[in-house]
Amino acid sequence: MTAGGGIVGGESAGGAGVAPSIGSALLRVGLALALIFGGIGAGLGYWQVVQAQSLSADPGNPLVQAAARNAPRGRILDASGEVVALNERGANGQRLRRYPYPAMTPVLGYQSLRFGTSGLERAFDAELTGLKPLGPGGDMMRKFLSDPYDPSDLHLSVDVRLQAAAAAALGDDRGSVVAIEPATGRVLALVSNPTFDANRLVDTAGGPAYLESLRDERSTPLLNRATQGLFVPGSVYKIVTATAALGSDAIEPGTTYPTDEEYEDGFRVDGFAINDSPRSFQRDHPLDFYEATEVSSNIYFAHAGLDAGAEEMLAWAERFGFGAPLDFDLPTAASQVTSGGGPLAGFSDRVELANAAYGQAETLVTPLQMALVAACVANDGVLMRPHLVDRLESESGRISTVGPSEVRTVMSGADAEVITRAMVAAVEGEFGQFFAGGAKVPGVTTAGKSGSAQLEEGRPHSWFIGFAPAEQPRIAIAVLVERAGFGSEVAVPMAGDLMSLYLGLGD
Repeated sequence: MTAGGGIVGGESAGGAGVAPSIGSALLRVGLALALIFGGIGAGLGYWQVVQAQSLSADPGNPLVQAAARNAPRGRILDASGEVVALNERGANGQRLRRYPYPAMTPVLGYQSLRFGTSGLERAFDAELTGLKPLGPGGDMMRKFLSDPYDPSDLHLSVDVRLQAAAAAALGDDRGSVVAIEPATGRVLALVSNPTFDANRLVDTAGGPAYLESLRDERSTPLLNRATQGLFVPGSVYKIVTATAALGSDAIEPGTTYPTDEEYEDGFRVDGFAINDSPRSFQRDHPLDFYEATEVSSNIYFAHAGLDAGAEEMLAWAERFGFGAPLDFDLPTAASQVTSGGGPLAGFSDRVELANAAYGQAETLVTPLQMALVAACVANDGVLMRPHLVDRLESESGRISTVGPSEVRTVMSGADAEVITRAMVAAVEGEFGQFFAGGAKVPGVTTAGKSGSAQLEEGRPHSWFIGFAPAEQPRIAIAVLVERAGFGSEVAVPMAGDLMSLYLGLGD
């Protein structure tokens, strides 16, 4: 009995412990379920409210895919109100995109039922199809609306007249033209040549074969040279070196260095000889900063770059945007001062640093980046975010404007004034006119810098960057013509003509 009582007592003790054990288990299950459902609720809230905008613009979203085929896509208009992208019905009744101005392709890209989107058609796809978020929680209810789309028209900063003129000026040459309004960052023209026919690409019948032929082209028409092409800049890069040397107090406007006349075999950096281009003037005395810019002295800027030092040269270039993709409406490649990896703050040695200071060595830039350099100097040292769209107007009447946005102050106003004076001398000076005089806008003070980027083989790239009027700049420009020879021969007069055209458009 004692044993039995022990058993009974044991059962009683065990039975008394079962209820709390079950209760604890139920409590744990209840807490776990509460946490699970809470997590699900939080997740739904996150994706349907917080991430609604990204989902609304996601090309993989079924609603976005349906909109691409069925929604009345908004038009795209240039700065003067000219329609540069619109809708029409194809032979099979499908909605197709039409592009009246081939020169606008580097800006617009395309919208194809087969290949998707590129360019502004991709960057503003949600706005053009009307799938821009309706506000907190609004996208959750969009599917229940009778008309879920509210397409917007894009009004661009680009002027199709300047765009077409720049494309025509390049003709059959490979190259790029980028023009910017310095005070606002509005892009006035963005040309890449050669380009492609967006109308042929979006054609449902012949599009695939045409795309395949573009991919096989050695001239790479699918590459947007303005934003993603990387090129040796040559002497136009001296403006970046000037910013670094002046900003770091390595030089002053009156700083002089010996001319090549004073060297037996050029200015030697660790055994490497640096020489100026042959000239018969300004060889009888050491050049100051203004004179060196006017005659484009490689020796002067090599000295200035070495005196500024590798760290300062990189840091000031980064202020302009070098070293990372630019914040822009289209994809951009990162411009570089050096390929990096060397022991001298990324430079392999002093020879590379000296050569980079006048735009050679491993220095590679996009035309957009160099247009921003010119625009920054023109805007008293303040860099503005470049943008292609001025405003959006939706079908329902909503208007959204894209105003000026300051990126940073790159240099002091005083340094910008010094560099502007030097760039004016490079175009209008007694000796500068031999190099960049062809960029002079009649009746307007013009600032600029030409460049002839030497390559390992073949003719140099022809470059020019500048702005006008120098006192109150309305346009800054970068012109690159690949392997076209000296800057003064091709890029310089082209830039002058285009700046003259633009300044005359408002008359």
